[in-house]
Amino acid sequence: MIGFRIVKREPLPGWAKVVIPIAAIIVTLILSAIPILIAGGHLWKSYYYLFYGALGTRFNLLETFVKASPLLLTGLAVAFAFRAKFWNIGAEGQLLAGALTATALGVSLGGVPQPLVLPIVIIAGFVAGGIWASIPALLKTKLKVDDVVSTLLLNYVMIHIMGALLFGPLQQPGSSWPRSSAIIKAASYPILLVRSRFHMGILLSFLAVFVIWFINKKTTFGYQSKAVGVNVRAAHFGGINTTAVILWTALISGGLAGLAGVGELCAIQYRLIMDISPGYGYSGIVIAMLGNLHPVGVLFSSLFFSVIIVGAQTMSRMTGVPTYIAEVIQGMALMVMLIFLLFTEYRIRVVRK
Repeated sequence: MIGFRIVKREPLPGWAKVVIPIAAIIVTLILSAIPILIAGGHLWKSYYYLFYGALGTRFNLLETFVKASPLLLTGLAVAFAFRAKFWNIGAEGQLLAGALTATALGVSLGGVPQPLVLPIVIIAGFVAGGIWASIPALLKTKLKVDDVVSTLLLNYVMIHIMGALLFGPLQQPGSSWPRSSAIIKAASYPILLVRSRFHMGILLSFLAVFVIWFINKKTTFGYQSKAVGVNVRAAHFGGINTTAVILWTALISGGLAGLAGVGELCAIQYRLIMDISPGYGYSGIVIAMLGNLHPVGVLFSSLFFSVIIVGAQTMSRMTGVPTYIAEVIQGMALMVMLIFLLFTEYRIRVVRK
């Protein structure tokens, strides 16, 4: 009698971890032809305007980097947490916590010396996101509460907190809309290139890639977080303080998401609004998985997502294909990557009984 059993494969070589996300992107673009054709778009023309709309002109290219910045930070946040098996689904709420804190300071620091205002706002936004992420981390380590559920539900808690403040103490005087007053000029990110929105936060997000890579590869904490992610019990018996590792992982992860909120406030909106994030925190989950939880992989997957999101607008105007195709492509990318990971980490063995 013949049976089947799923067994784990040997660890992949380093080159495979680079090839798999690239292959997933190529397969995603091939499969994306199906919804484009169903929507009535000309295939090659649609793809042309998709990429031209994101990369074809100086303005489009710079806008792609602008869009990539929050995606990169939330992707890094999720990847850093997932590496230690802290299942942070709450990057959206942590982003909002960072934006909310930056707003409260950005409208009230007029008496502080101008060179100190922006550093205070950035650090406070990072800390706020980290503290918001540490709540489910404490619940996980102390009370064994499922971190997927707690991080996800805290997104909605933060949305309602922000709504209450925008209809209350933070609401712009004389306005009936849920929005804050504009932050002071000293709290705004410098624009680095003329006639564009290319701001300092983009460089900070690229710097974050190097910092997270350095932590993962060159520090004791990076080794400990990986050990906790592989086997938390073995890490504990090996002398690692697993509670501290998970808490610090949550603080750094939430802080990165908080920085995404600071960037959107201080460089794009300049005031807090309810729709300051169109779902960057949730997109970060897909980006982290597509990047194979590696900082450099997250960098390229965030750029890919940004190209799709920005280019979809031009494609829609020129071909009539709805802009929602960008969300379809994002979902396809996640499914393809998960399937690739399934077949590269496990295989089916034929067993004779």
